[in-house]
Amino acid sequence: MEEEEIKKQIGELTERVAYHARRYYEDDAPEIEDFEYDRLFHRLMELEREYPQYVREDSPTHRIGWGRRNSFAPVEHTVPMGSLQDVFSLDEVRDFVGRVLEAEPEAAFVVEPKIDGLSVSLEYRDGLLQRGSTRGDGFTGEDVSANLRTIRTVPLRLREPVPFLEVRGEVYMSWQSFQDVAKEQELREQEPFKNPRNAAAGSLRQKDPAVTAGRKLDIFVFNIQRIEGRELASHRESLDYLASLGFSVIPSYRTCHTAEEVCREIEAIGRRREEFSFGIDGAVVKVDSFTAREALGSTAKYPKWAVAFKYPPEEKDTELLSIEVKVGRTGALTPTAVFSPILLAGTTVSRAVLHNQGFIDEKGISVGDIIRVRKAGDIIPEVVSVTRHDPARPVYRLPDFCPACGAPVFFDGEQAAKRCENPECPAQLLRNLIHFASRDAMDIEGLGPAIVEALVENGLVRSPADLYGLTLPELSRLERMGKKSAENLLAALESSKGQGLGRLVFALGIRGIGQKAALLLAEHFGEMEKLFSAGKEEICAIEGFGEIMAQAVEEYFSLPQTRELVDRLKAAGLAMAQERAATGGELAGLAFVITGTLPTMKRSEAEKLIAAHGGRVSSSVSKKTSYLLAGEDGGSKLVRARELEVPIIGEEELMRMIQNA
Repeated sequence: MEEEEIKKQIGELTERVAYHARRYYEDDAPEIEDFEYDRLFHRLMELEREYPQYVREDSPTHRIGWGRRNSFAPVEHTVPMGSLQDVFSLDEVRDFVGRVLEAEPEAAFVVEPKIDGLSVSLEYRDGLLQRGSTRGDGFTGEDVSANLRTIRTVPLRLREPVPFLEVRGEVYMSWQSFQDVAKEQELREQEPFKNPRNAAAGSLRQKDPAVTAGRKLDIFVFNIQRIEGRELASHRESLDYLASLGFSVIPSYRTCHTAEEVCREIEAIGRRREEFSFGIDGAVVKVDSFTAREALGSTAKYPKWAVAFKYPPEEKDTELLSIEVKVGRTGALTPTAVFSPILLAGTTVSRAVLHNQGFIDEKGISVGDIIRVRKAGDIIPEVVSVTRHDPARPVYRLPDFCPACGAPVFFDGEQAAKRCENPECPAQLLRNLIHFASRDAMDIEGLGPAIVEALVENGLVRSPADLYGLTLPELSRLERMGKKSAENLLAALESSKGQGLGRLVFALGIRGIGQKAALLLAEHFGEMEKLFSAGKEEICAIEGFGEIMAQAVEEYFSLPQTRELVDRLKAAGLAMAQERAATGGELAGLAFVITGTLPTMKRSEAEKLIAAHGGRVSSSVSKKTSYLLAGEDGGSKLVRARELEVPIIGEEELMRMIQNA
């Protein structure tokens, strides 16, 4: 194929894919099937990989990150990204409007929702996105261009080639996307994001843009910071112009002329909160005219031409109808309050987590009580107190037997939780399988939570060992699982058999045994069979193990269910031994602890590098630690290393140690 023909084909595909992406994601009116869009998208990716010299800056493939890492370089804001003065009552709003009208009698106001997200800047040159950055402290932010490109509502090319344009917007996560992320975090038993804003902020600052892309973030643009080649007279005009360029602008903005009109619109936005697909925490009132804004000026901290009205946290009383108890992957019993539905912060809620027996005892909660519930932006409400309690009703007690399998439950004093220790408990199956297949465990590519759920629902898998007996016809019948995907999954399962004993021990999900502890067990005992005869004292002798961890390992391998599972996995061909780490190498005999964010490497990459050169990585700093490898935000490990006078090195020093040796 001629070079000119290739360049032309890449250009045509770029335009075509971008057009259909806009029809699907922006206009909500797709013209082709998902399969056809994916085919075009992947053909463009193949050509761009083969001929990178012809990749266009506005290519839609940039949205998936291309595996690039963001180093988060600092960005100095030419126009400071300041904040607004908060007000908390309508009287304060009336005072603000009065002050403005006294100085500018003809002033009009624009009232708009205040999106609960993360403020960012987008810079365009000749209509092409050049850079995106976080607000930071208002004067200096971080360059998150690669991650912002993954947000499908961020235009890569504007509809007209404006010489230069810088806009300010709010990156947010919709309620639905947040629920999807929260559900996956729950299944993986990860620490959940507290609310959509935290989720958006955490997702935007991921080192890997592909992770950001999977979080389905969105953006609303609400302000022009700088512009060349066009004169605009008012905020309303600027929003209309931004919409014409292809931006998703702040929704539901309305022009008002009096204090009462402004207050009525603030109240109307508050009533409509439940209609929005995203979270808001207030309403913003801005003077419309740019000339009037300039005349009004600013204080040392805030502009005098705008305020942000913050809706107060809502609390309501409701009847506690029941308490449901679910069982997590490690067997922990978690109680959930189910109450008469109430409207809070714009959404209807009927459930709240009660954490554990200690929380219930502290509040004195009984079924039938009238409880006070609060929701201040978090998607999961909290029980504040009991407002009416019948003394004849006893405080609720968690059951002594597992509600899923009927096995006795035990009180875990360390975590203040009751726990089912039956490894065959059906309530733990889904989470156990997700953990088993996860990246740090058996790393079975393509076996995510959705596929695991489908396998369990269809009765194909009742144990991790069942995964290795799956067949192509069984997988192909699953919804959204074609023949090719099924073949890829079977190949990934086959590949995972050689992961080694350390990963397998971690994949088993022994309570309190993390990735590093599992590897230490594997390296100490060498083969799975020796773990069945290991006593607590011998396990305790391993550096980094305490009595509680050792007891958990001994108890797990004493269970007949564990023996049956391991025998089935062995019969399926999984590696039951650990390759001994090399005794030589530049870092032989040295023990490292890693803390903070390293400049160019993930922590897992640093661990592999150290191990490859004969070193050993521990999770906690002690007198036996040779070096602390520290990055940004070192935290308590950095403090501990200084107390113990452990040498502290950075990534560059580690590389020099390896190279010099």
